[in-house]
Amino acid sequence: MTSAVSLDNGTFVRPLMFYISGFYNMPHAKYYYIFMCFVYAVTVLGNSFIMSTIYLARTLHTAKYIAVFNLAVSDLCGSSALIPKYADTFLFENQYISYGDCLATMFFVFLFMAMQSLTLLALAFDRVIAICFPLRYHAIITKTTMTLIIGVMWVFSVCIISITLALITRLSFCRSTTIDSYFCDHGPVFRLACNDNSPNYAMASVYTAVMICIPLILIFLSYVCIGFALLRISHGGERIKAMKTCTSHLILVAIFYLPILSIYMTTLTTYLHPNTRIINSVLTQTVPPMLNPIIYTLKTEEVLQSIKVLYRRIKVNTVMEESVKTIVKT
Repeated sequence: MTSAVSLDNGTFVRPLMFYISGFYNMPHAKYYYIFMCFVYAVTVLGNSFIMSTIYLARTLHTAKYIAVFNLAVSDLCGSSALIPKYADTFLFENQYISYGDCLATMFFVFLFMAMQSLTLLALAFDRVIAICFPLRYHAIITKTTMTLIIGVMWVFSVCIISITLALITRLSFCRSTTIDSYFCDHGPVFRLACNDNSPNYAMASVYTAVMICIPLILIFLSYVCIGFALLRISHGGERIKAMKTCTSHLILVAIFYLPILSIYMTTLTTYLHPNTRIINSVLTQTVPPMLNPIIYTLKTEEVLQSIKVLYRRIKVNTVMEESVKTIVKT
């Protein structure tokens, strides 16, 4: 099923539908899709909880937690762009997807993945200023500054992804329309083209460099600076306290970047069975958004204290409401 678009310099063949191949002869695959539904449910609950906590707790209305809130939004939306469609595609065997839906899925999956990476960079910037320039922290990292940084990241990400998709629309698909992946992935889609796809390949490299590699390098350099700053702290107790403020962020960085880097390195150095590649890629994109709110809840003292305060407030309000009802009845 294709449609031909006539242009001055030739005819573009644009498919009406793509077919997403998914796993290749994998037994008991449905259990894996059901597990993904469980991951999505935990992701929705966890990120909704952390967003609600930040919204309700006045103590968390700070520049740092604007970035944390943005990370939760990116995690929630990223998983929502991928997992429900993924489960519907394979659990209910709806493996055909229209050309427009394919591009829309590609846009949102890559947009929110980029925002997850850039938000981790924003949080690293916050930690660098807090530890290396503690006396100037509140002057530099204001709510306005962080909102501006997050806003610029959104605009920049939307522009990069829009250019990437615009280059997809110039491709002609006159051969196969079977996407060798688990969603409308950029690489497997542009490789199906029968005209020149070198701009798409270049854009894929730009996306990887700008959205993954450069943020990771900057985060690494920020922790080098933090390491030198910690060495200058004479008191061991203060050093440990400063290090604890970085623990949750370091864990988030590790669980986001290490799986991505391992997939890239493995793909470049050795052959990966398609099923293995798909499982690794899906887990890389879905597990970090599930774990991020859990880590921030359990490893960040400010969040834990805010949850306790909110719990006490709810408990007091409940007791007061019950007392009022009892008085009214009597």
